[in-house]
Amino acid sequence: MQLRVEQLASHLQDSMAPVYLVSGDEPLQKQEAVDAIRQRARDNGFDERIVFEADRSFDWNELLQEADAMSLFGERKILELRLPSGKPGDGSKVLTEYAARAPEDRVLLISSGKIDKSGQSTKWYKALASAGVTIAVWPKEREQLGDWIANRMHRLGLEPTPGAVGLLVERVEGNLLAAKQEIDKIALLYDQGRIDEDIIAAVVSDSARYNLFGMVDVVLAGEMSRVIRMLNGLQGEGVEPVLINWALSRELRTLISLLQEARAGRKPAELFREYRIWDKRQPIMRAALRRHRVPELMSMLRRSAHIDRVIKGRATGKVWDELVQLAIEMAGGRSYRLQQS
Repeated sequence: MQLRVEQLASHLQDSMAPVYLVSGDEPLQKQEAVDAIRQRARDNGFDERIVFEADRSFDWNELLQEADAMSLFGERKILELRLPSGKPGDGSKVLTEYAARAPEDRVLLISSGKIDKSGQSTKWYKALASAGVTIAVWPKEREQLGDWIANRMHRLGLEPTPGAVGLLVERVEGNLLAAKQEIDKIALLYDQGRIDEDIIAAVVSDSARYNLFGMVDVVLAGEMSRVIRMLNGLQGEGVEPVLINWALSRELRTLISLLQEARAGRKPAELFREYRIWDKRQPIMRAALRRHRVPELMSMLRRSAHIDRVIKGRATGKVWDELVQLAIEMAGGRSYRLQQS
C-alpha cells in the first residue's frame, strides 16, 4: 500500500503493518514519519529495537537471520534498516524474500534516501508495498508551504494571520526544519492566540534555504525581488560564483535552442520531451520563452561569457554585481550594460 505522508497518522490510528518503507530527501517529514511509526510499534508492544546500517560492508543475511530468530520470551521487535542510497543492490533479493514471509512479531522499518520512479518499479519495492506500506516524502513547494505552516501552527493553538504565514514562508523558504523550529519558538513565547506579521518579524530569523536550482527557477519565473534575495543568500552561504554563472548560462542556451527549434516549426510539447523539461518546470520555461527573443538571449549569453572571464581574472568587474545584473535581465528586468573587455 502506498500512502502520502499526510495519511500516515490516520493509518496508524487504525492499523499496524509488518513493513514500512519511508523514502525521500526532505529530512523533517521523513524523520517525523519514522518517529510516528516507531512510537506506534512501541505502543503495540514492539519494545526491542535493532538497527541495521545498509552500507557497503553490510551482510544482508543478518536481516533474514534476525527475522527468523526464535524468541525465548516472546519479545516483539522493530527491525530498523537505514538505506541512505535508496538502492539495496544485492539486498533487493533479501527484501523481496522478507516481504514474502514477514513475521508477525517483527516490524521492519526502512528509512531510505529518495527512490525515483524506476526504483519504485522494481520487484523489491513492489514486494514491500504489497506486504506493508510505502511512503515517498517530497519537499514542500512554495505554494504548499503556507498551508503546511498554517496547519502546524493551528495544531499548537496559534491563530496566524495570512500575512504572518506569508512572512514566515519568506523567512524559511523551502526549509521545513527551520519552519518547525521557528513555530515551536513562537508557541513557547506566545502560548496561543493571534500571530501577526509584527510577531513574525520580531521572532523569526531569516533561515531561508537558498539553493542554486531554486534560484534558477525563480529567475525563469521572473520573480524579481526573490531573485535578488536568493542571490544574496547564495553569496552568504559561500556558493562559488562559477556555479551560478554555469547554471544561468545553461538555461540561456536551452532557451535559445527552444526558440530556434520552435521557429523551425516544432511543437512545444515535443521540444519539452526532447530537452527533458518535465511538467513541473514547463510553466516557468514558457514564461521565460514568452519574455525573451533570441537576440537578447544571445546578448545575455555574451554577458555570461564576460562574467566567466571576470571569475578567471581575465577581465575586470565585480563578480556578484555582474551575476545580479544577469539574473535580473533574465528575469525580465532592466540592467545596465557592461563594458566588455
